[in-house]
Amino acid sequence: MSFGAAIRARRTELGIGLMDMAERLGVSAPYWSRIERELESPPRDQLIERAAAILGMQMDDLFVMAQRLPPDMRTDMEKVVRAYRRLRSTHGR
Repeated sequence: MSFGAAIRARRTELGIGLMDMAERLGVSAPYWSRIERELESPPRDQLIERAAAILGMQMDDLFVMAQRLPPDMRTDMEKVVRAYRRLRSTHGR
């Protein structure tokens, strides 16, 4: 599922209105609506982290949906790449 669609589905499931969500995030409702409708790229890291907390979602899952590494992994890119390569080679891919 894409980032925007996942956010919208979870927000709706929890009964959180678009205006309320945007207010909690400190952004405009039109901006957040564009993100949910995939008219904007996923937002900056801090908003992804706050959205995960508000919606009770795993932050890592949201970063994956945003096609981005979580911030803590970016600081040690070499280890992340090496771990990924090791994992792929042991699983025959």
